[in-house]
Amino acid sequence: METASEPLLSNPNTNPKGGLRTMPFIIANEAFERVASFGLSSNMIFYLKTEYNMETTRATNLLLIWSAATNILPVIGAVVADSYVGRYPMIGFGSIASLLGMVLLWLTTIFPGEKQTIYQYILLYASFGFMSIGAGGIRASSIAFGADQLINKEDNFKKAGVLQSYFGWYNVAITVSYIVAVTCIVYIQDHLGWTVGFGIPVVLMFLSAISFFFASPFYVKEKPNTNLLTGLAQVMVSSYRNRHINITSQATDVAYHQRKESNLLMPSDKLRFLNKACIIRDPKQDLTRDGKASNPWSLCMTDQVEELKALIKVIPIWSTGIIFSVNVSQLALGAVQANTIDRHITRNLEIPAGSLGLFMMVALSLWIALYDRIIVPLASKIRGQPSYLSTKLRMGIGIVFSITSMVSWAIVESIRRQLAIKEGFSDNPTGVVDMSVMWLLPHLMMDGLAEAFYTVAQNEFFYCEFPKSMSSISSSLSGVGVSVANLVASAILNGVDYVSKLEGKESWVSNNINKGHYDYYFLFLAGLCSANFLYYLFCSKAYGPCKSVVNNVYIEK
Repeated sequence: METASEPLLSNPNTNPKGGLRTMPFIIANEAFERVASFGLSSNMIFYLKTEYNMETTRATNLLLIWSAATNILPVIGAVVADSYVGRYPMIGFGSIASLLGMVLLWLTTIFPGEKQTIYQYILLYASFGFMSIGAGGIRASSIAFGADQLINKEDNFKKAGVLQSYFGWYNVAITVSYIVAVTCIVYIQDHLGWTVGFGIPVVLMFLSAISFFFASPFYVKEKPNTNLLTGLAQVMVSSYRNRHINITSQATDVAYHQRKESNLLMPSDKLRFLNKACIIRDPKQDLTRDGKASNPWSLCMTDQVEELKALIKVIPIWSTGIIFSVNVSQLALGAVQANTIDRHITRNLEIPAGSLGLFMMVALSLWIALYDRIIVPLASKIRGQPSYLSTKLRMGIGIVFSITSMVSWAIVESIRRQLAIKEGFSDNPTGVVDMSVMWLLPHLMMDGLAEAFYTVAQNEFFYCEFPKSMSSISSSLSGVGVSVANLVASAILNGVDYVSKLEGKESWVSNNINKGHYDYYFLFLAGLCSANFLYYLFCSKAYGPCKSVVNNVYIEK
């Protein structure tokens, strides 16, 4: 456990804008967007299989690519927000694009004719594209925009308590959105049809946009003052041009170029070769009369150097989230599996196959509430000072839960497959075996705990380790990992499908789940995640202590 001082929120007397009053509008915006997108994606594999006659592998690949685009575009939106337009306009643009995409998808359900026509496919792919672009705009800046409202820019400290509480409850709001999506929206799709089921997310997305713009006068809207991409490129070019400069870690007579309002007098000692980009060799030649660099491609500021260092340093730890997210991205196959078991909770209550993720999200929410409201206060009382689990420790625990989740899933699938064969469903992939859905609870609950530990901690880690000028990028970086993971998951799925079919054998991920071996596939993923855990331990040790933690508080960089 680490310690931290009490939370410090914005003082409304010194900052008339921002504060807690803006949270309902910002969080509601992304929450409604998530309800709409989750409600569409949960059952999408069945829509593609029944209305477009796609096989399981093709439909799964399409959904993975859609998810990859949805998670990679936020980093592009983050760069644009931090460098050009700001976070508020980016979220507004995303809200409108998402609404348009959902309208187009709804139109695919009401146009008459065969779904396999070229026009229907164009409409389908266009809807996916606009929804991905919209999600990129909203998710790129929403979490950082919310943090801007809570942290007074005149304060010198970001207290660990307020950040853990904010990031934790932000994820709870997203989780509640998922719960609503996989229960209410999926239920409507199953019982009232695709037209009504896809139409409701359109209404929700419309409310999402309206709620966000309604509170516009109350937001703290920080404008970008630097071009982030250009600044990072300048550091790389400048450090290469100045590569012949000799510099040691003990150098004290070296003059560094710094931003006037910055407190960073000299760059850090890590990745020291980049420090050459901000060394002033000849003040008369390198600087103008007002103290600016004569050529910013030969001389950069210390802040620019530290921004690039921060990005390079987190890449190894960021990469550990790829295999972690590969495991989480198997929801489509999970829905196919759930469609073959008894999902009745009571005689008259049956859980839709696309709604089983509900248990995962319940576990996530319960842990965050337990941690934030019981464990941390109790540990703080026992130790006599505010205490919490470090971000790197929580990420490691999350990976362990992911491994155990996949092993549990493989065991359950092996039992389910044997029952299906025994009950004569070998040639009937939709036959329901005499097996309760409760068998999947351990896997789903551990998946939820994995998300609660790893994903929440990773978002907090990025936000705290990056300079404030990179806040949007820090909040969208984990999404990039999910995007890469979706592409990796697609490649793994195709690779396993190809290799397991050699010599005329049935594919492990066959369209007929009872003839395939999904249990072998899940064990293979568990093995990859185990190797990823060892890799994470190495990366975590190599990273060293989190530099943002000084004297038990988060320093505003």
